[in-house]
Amino acid sequence: MAKSSTIKIKQVGSPIRRPESQTKILKGLGLGKMHKIVERQDTPEVRGAIAKIPHLVAVIED
Repeated sequence: MAKSSTIKIKQVGSPIRRPESQTKILKGLGLGKMHKIVERQDTPEVRGAIAKIPHLVAVIED
């Protein structure tokens, strides 16, 4: 894990023409608009959600 207990996630892909499940994962992470950045707790659940949509999000390393 990172040195802090939070990670920053940036949406880099559009949910248009994606399966509904991927759109729901984005909304669950608090994303929905391009280039939006959110900070979430670094938990296995969040890492798993990111792993399901790596083409739509990027983890920002500080």
